[in-house]
Amino acid sequence: MDFDISEPQKILLDSARNFFQKEAKDFARKMEKDEKQFSMGFWQKMAQLGWPGIVFPEEYGGTDGDFVDLLLLLEEMGKALIPGPFISAIVSGLAILHFGSEEQKRKFLPPMIEGKLMVTPALLKPEARTKGGQNVEAVIPKPGLCELIGTRLFVPYAHVANWFIYQTEFGERKTFFLVEAKSPGVSVSLLKTIALDGQGQISLDKVQVPQGNRLGEEGKGDVISARMGEWGALAHSAFILGLLEKVLGFTVEHAKQREQFGRPIGSFQALQHQCADMVTEIDKIRFLAYRAAWKVSQKMPAEKEISMAKARASDASRKVCLLGIKIHGGIGISEEHDLQLYFRKAKAAELAFGDGSFHREIVAREIGL
Repeated sequence: MDFDISEPQKILLDSARNFFQKEAKDFARKMEKDEKQFSMGFWQKMAQLGWPGIVFPEEYGGTDGDFVDLLLLLEEMGKALIPGPFISAIVSGLAILHFGSEEQKRKFLPPMIEGKLMVTPALLKPEARTKGGQNVEAVIPKPGLCELIGTRLFVPYAHVANWFIYQTEFGERKTFFLVEAKSPGVSVSLLKTIALDGQGQISLDKVQVPQGNRLGEEGKGDVISARMGEWGALAHSAFILGLLEKVLGFTVEHAKQREQFGRPIGSFQALQHQCADMVTEIDKIRFLAYRAAWKVSQKMPAEKEISMAKARASDASRKVCLLGIKIHGGIGISEEHDLQLYFRKAKAAELAFGDGSFHREIVAREIGL
């Protein structure tokens, strides 16, 4: 495994840092106050840089990069706390690339990469809704189409998406459909979450979906679900990594400047050790995440490594942010300070595509337990 950054990767990093420094000052705060929690103008600027196509083949408009390139970019996004549908778009695009028909790839991938089309995963069913505490859920086969009934929660940027990758059960196995957002019977609402990060709810009421919009083979959705979970977990691990690096930077700078008893609090051994713990946690994520990304880029099995990275990232996001707030004191949770922004976004990223407990179960299974 080579940890050296190539020249193209250095160019990517410089481009990202310059762009975020110029375009993203206070962007996270602005989006929290925005009615849609989304900026199409900002999204299209990122598309012009080719970022939505970073892991996609040139034949569909991508740049033929790999997962290490993607993680480098996402780490910078985490540092700058860039909100938006980037990860959900990447995961959706990869699902279409790996499991879609050639017609679906040609239809969806080029406009997605150009920033003109938004596709997002709709995977999570509510545990109980109406009718005796049971989900109202159905897939009704009809000639040439399926009629879908159901609700999905925490759909990233559902309110601005053009299409959903909708996961459901057909018989006893998972099946995926591409559902157009403007189809009759689709209703979308924006959820109010702790991170104010564009999570939505979609409800399908007898939505008719052509058989040609099925993604992958009927009843073979378990594989698609697992792969989407892996891609999303790895991407969020890198975002958390960058986010926590920034939290560490805030904390060290505060410890140098804040004085008690006539000396900087950073000179106290207890605080020094807490900052050392923060660095240690962050470096664990870095090693695990980039090791997993390298294996994915080499087309090697990496389910265990991805889950190790996400488990460590999810747990560390909570630990590092709480240590940062502890060292800052009351200012760390005030609206005026950016630390509370990073803390709330970290909580959302901790849960996205599985928390630490979820991924430790996968690691245990992968080692034969």
